[in-house]
Amino acid sequence: MPDFPASSEPPSVSAGQGRYSGFTSAFAALSAILLIAAVFGGGGVRYALSNLLVQLAALFAMAVYRENALSFWKHAPVSLRIGVSLVILLPLAQLVPLPPVIWEGAPGRDLVAQALALTGEHGWRPLSVDPIRTLVAATGLIVPVAVLAIGWGLPRHKIYWLGWVVVLLGVLQLTIGIPQALSQGANGSLYEVASQQGALRGFFANRNSAGLFFVIALIFLISLPSPIQHKAVPPAKAMIALLFITAILLTRSRSALVLTAIPLALAIGHLVSFWRAQSTKRQPGRSRAETVRLAIFGVLIAALAMAMLALAPGRIGDTLDRFEARTDARAFIWEDAVFSAKRYAPIGAGMGTFDEVFQIDESLEHMTERRAGRAHNDYLELAIEAGYPGLALLFAWMALIVWWTWRGRKSEYRQVVWGSSAALLAISIQSVVDYPLRNQAMLATACVALLLLARYSAVQRGTQ
Repeated sequence: MPDFPASSEPPSVSAGQGRYSGFTSAFAALSAILLIAAVFGGGGVRYALSNLLVQLAALFAMAVYRENALSFWKHAPVSLRIGVSLVILLPLAQLVPLPPVIWEGAPGRDLVAQALALTGEHGWRPLSVDPIRTLVAATGLIVPVAVLAIGWGLPRHKIYWLGWVVVLLGVLQLTIGIPQALSQGANGSLYEVASQQGALRGFFANRNSAGLFFVIALIFLISLPSPIQHKAVPPAKAMIALLFITAILLTRSRSALVLTAIPLALAIGHLVSFWRAQSTKRQPGRSRAETVRLAIFGVLIAALAMAMLALAPGRIGDTLDRFEARTDARAFIWEDAVFSAKRYAPIGAGMGTFDEVFQIDESLEHMTERRAGRAHNDYLELAIEAGYPGLALLFAWMALIVWWTWRGRKSEYRQVVWGSSAALLAISIQSVVDYPLRNQAMLATACVALLLLARYSAVQRGTQ
């Protein structure tokens, strides 16, 4: 897969008055996009004006830093450019008007044709059963494309700072979430979601997304090199890690609690790697000092964890009790969603149309007073909306991520590679039971992880 040479930076980085000219302003712009996306973009499609604000900010940033954006389309790996292009083209292709002989013959369009016949409308129409919904889905790609395009022009040795922005946003989310948790959801909530009262949701309308955001922030906290070298950094990181774990428990998200195993496994792996590296050094005194320091931090975390368990047994118990729940309606939704996917196969109903088409196929015995809204399984939802082309594109992205992760084992920044890959893994796992990438905040965060993986997996050992 063609990439820019591992020993060089993208041409846009070295352009201008100096090799890294413009880094500060471009980094600030990306940080602003991530902040705006977090604060205003965590509610999903229901909050159109908030999403519009995030998208306008991203468009403005791309207009200002158009050289970075153009550099991405010229110099990014071919595989990445093709992947991003196909993601953009998928909803746009579903909006192309087609003659009746084509769209009426597509699977699942019989009800659309009957409805239009009753109104006297007949003529060319897109493949999507709801073009407006598909157009909204297409505009949702503005923010992730902006993060990738602008971020590609940042110097490699500083691009990981974007991951630290996510960590700082995790701290900010925790600050926002504290009054939510203390008031049982009565105060501090950005979104009104009656079914999740009492859970820490932070920036999000969905507690699962809030928990996943903490998991990703924890992964970056563990995996990224510290931009500041000071003896107070390790204990500060340990304290923040413990706070993030506590916050995950307070979200009462079962999926996020399970996903906490990923950053913990990363932490153990990094410690083992560190001890192995220290054992090969010729400075045994320094190695012992570092080992003792790490042991002290480990004891501190264990002590604080025990204190947390003693002070908040009710909250933790509530989260664990949710694993015993036997009234989860997702299994019924999945059963009906499989039928919908078969109805609209192989081309799908159109991106963003799940809520419209699912009501047709929802079984009477599974119906409740509330609408499903989502499939609570993004893979099933993608199968309904995009059909076989969407699933093929998904598998291609997974293969590319696996390839970058494998290639990154030889990278000088392999810990960053493992961390960014682990963040994407966490998103993919939660997608089995939820819909994490259906809001602007998580889309932007996922693209930070993708950007780090794509950039750092190419740096081989011995290169600069």
